[in-house]
Amino acid sequence: MGKKKGLFHYSWWVLIGLCIVVGLGKGALNGSAGLYLSPVAKDLDIGMGNLTLYLSVAAVITMVFLPIGGKLMAKYDTRAVLVTAIILQAGAFVAFGFMSSIWGWYIFAIPLAIGGVFTTVIVGPVLINQWFKKKNGLALGILGASGGALGALAQPAIGNMIADQGWRFAYIALGGAVIIISIPVIILLFRKSPQAIGISPYGAKEVLANENKEDSPIEELTETGVSMADAKKSSAFYALAIFFFLVTSIASFTVHIPTYIINQGYSVTFAGNVMGGYMLGVLFGALAIGFFVDKIGSKKTAISAMLLGMVAVAILTFITGNAVLVTIAVVLFGFVASNAISTMAPALTTSLFGSKNYSEIYSTASLGLAVASIIALPLYGYIFDFLGSYTPVLIGIIAMMGINILLILFAFKGTEKLKKAGLWN
Repeated sequence: MGKKKGLFHYSWWVLIGLCIVVGLGKGALNGSAGLYLSPVAKDLDIGMGNLTLYLSVAAVITMVFLPIGGKLMAKYDTRAVLVTAIILQAGAFVAFGFMSSIWGWYIFAIPLAIGGVFTTVIVGPVLINQWFKKKNGLALGILGASGGALGALAQPAIGNMIADQGWRFAYIALGGAVIIISIPVIILLFRKSPQAIGISPYGAKEVLANENKEDSPIEELTETGVSMADAKKSSAFYALAIFFFLVTSIASFTVHIPTYIINQGYSVTFAGNVMGGYMLGVLFGALAIGFFVDKIGSKKTAISAMLLGMVAVAILTFITGNAVLVTIAVVLFGFVASNAISTMAPALTTSLFGSKNYSEIYSTASLGLAVASIIALPLYGYIFDFLGSYTPVLIGIIAMMGINILLILFAFKGTEKLKKAGLWN
């Protein structure tokens, strides 16, 4: 499989591997964390607030380790980094199964977060940027959609396992299964780079041909862009980092949607069905956004998505009495919010800075993601506790989407300045 055979380029094997590893890391491990909270807190007589504090510990570690993770991805062999990451992340789940004190969750939140930096944040965008010079957006969309689909399948299975076998067994079984499945996939399908196995990235020859550089070496295409040092001095970089912070803050409201719907007078069953619609929005949104990134570019796609999101949140804010419209609004919110992080943000990073130092630039800009995770989730809850309503939060989300449109326009102007200064090479 090391070479391109027929129409099936090796890059697609890498994408299949990513769908499995990222799907397990994000959808099965991180996505199921909430399912364990109630049984663990009840069994060990731990307060829910004290237990969930381990998630804040993980968010802080993520924030600190993101820039380091980007450098490690750029420097070391992909397989070695990812095998280590999976052992740390999934191994933490195995360790949770043996814990009887809250300190166990606080301690093992550290390897959980360090491993998760790679599997849930960095590896997908970095490897897709490395292996796909054409249909990059589609690849990101497929990765996002597969993660959502795997997570949707895993959640009920894990919930049933906890109910039938207990939370200890579920922690150990899930962590062990992810290690057993992921490591062979990493070893068999991943490679350090296309050049390491003597091929060009998918679509590289077509891109070079369009630039009238058919005889140019592969490296000329894959290493173009802005250096990390120049990127950090640019207005485009800080606009992107703030975009990361705001889209993560927007997506954080997802956790509060069921409470919001029930607070509007709907039943718990209806709220559950609506969240199923949300997952469908995530699934189809990932594919659609990836498709449009390739067709009309990341700038127009991101702006259009923000406008669509503003419409969805406006419906949730001002038209709450119509169950059909509420459902449609939540589906659209899933279409936009989750995929702004997994698909739009990586595509924007490529458009703004190229691929020369992509892993370092993307991981450093992603600090906004970690900061927002620490701030937004509890902030929305406190606002509801004090005011008895999520309306101020929803109005704030509409405002954040509007600010994101301005940030996108500002960032691309910053990139134009970098190119005029001769810093894109």
